[in-house]
Amino acid sequence: MLPEDRRVWRQIALIGLLMALGAPLSMALGVRYDYTLTNVALGGALLGVLCGMTGSFAVLRSQSLIGDTLSHAALPGVVIAFLLFGREAVALLLGAALTGGLGVLLVNWLVGTTRLKPDGAMSIVLVSFFAVGVALLSYIQGRVGASQAGLDKFIFGQAAAIIERDVAILGAACLLIGALLYAFWKAFKLLTFDPDFARAVGLPVARLNALLSGALVVVIVLGLQLAGAILMVGLLIAPAVAARQWTRRLEQMIVLASLFGAFSGGAGAVLSALERGLPTGPLMIVVACAVVLVSILFAPQRGMLWRLLRQRAAEEAS
Repeated sequence: MLPEDRRVWRQIALIGLLMALGAPLSMALGVRYDYTLTNVALGGALLGVLCGMTGSFAVLRSQSLIGDTLSHAALPGVVIAFLLFGREAVALLLGAALTGGLGVLLVNWLVGTTRLKPDGAMSIVLVSFFAVGVALLSYIQGRVGASQAGLDKFIFGQAAAIIERDVAILGAACLLIGALLYAFWKAFKLLTFDPDFARAVGLPVARLNALLSGALVVVIVLGLQLAGAILMVGLLIAPAVAARQWTRRLEQMIVLASLFGAFSGGAGAVLSALERGLPTGPLMIVVACAVVLVSILFAPQRGMLWRLLRQRAAEEAS
C-alpha cells in the first residue's frame, strides 16, 4: 500500500470515529432516543450508506442529474399506483420503481439513438415525467386531496412514519447492494473510468449500466419516504461530492461517502427532534451540504485552504 493510501485510510478511520461520537454527544446534550427517533435515525443512516455507495458511481460518471431524474420520474408511478390500488404501500413503491426504471430506459434510448448529450436527455425525462406526475396529482387532489391520499409524503418525505420493518428493509438493501458492488467490482470500476476500453475487452456494458441504474432506482424508491422525491437527489449526490475531495481512489471514496451519508441521515434525524415541527428530510440535506462545504474548504490536498497555503508558500519561495 502506498504511503498516500495509508494516510487517506487513517483520515477515513478518524472521520468515522468522530462521526460515531455523534450519538453519545447528542445524548449528553439531552436528546432522548425514543422508538420513533431511533427508527428514523437508523433509517436515515442506512439510507445515507446506500446513497454513498451508489451516488459515488453517478458522480464519477458525470451523471449527477440521474438521481434527480429518477426521483422525479418516480412520481407518476406513485400516483398511477394510487389510482389503481389505493393507499397500499407496496403498490405505491412498485409504481415508483416501474416509472423510475422506465425513466432510465428512456434516457439510455435517447442518448443511444439521438445526438442528445446525457444531461440533455436526463433533463427532458425529468421535466416530462414530473409534469405528468404533477398533472395526475392535481387530478387526485381535486377528488380527495393529495395530502388526504397520503401522496404528499412521497414528494416531501414523512420520516416520522418509519417503522422497524422499513429499517430492516434498508439494512437488507445495504447488504444486497454491497454484495452487488463486491461481485462486479472490477467491471464497475473499469466501466466508470474507461467505458470504451470496457467495451473493447468484451464486457457487457449495457448490462452493467442496467445493474448500476437498477441499484440507483432501488435506493431512490427506498428513500422517498424519508427524503421525498424533490430532495432525494441531495442525499444521493452530496456525500459522494464531499468524499471526492478527500481521495483519488474509488474504494476509499465509496467508504467515505457511505460514512458521510450515514452521518447526514442520522444527524438530520437528531436535529429534527430538537424542536417540534422541524422537517427531517430537509435537515438531512442541510447536514449533507454542510459536509460538502467543509470538505471543499478543508480537505487535505484539494481543499481551498490547502491550495491557498500552497500558493502562499510558492510565492514566498519565489
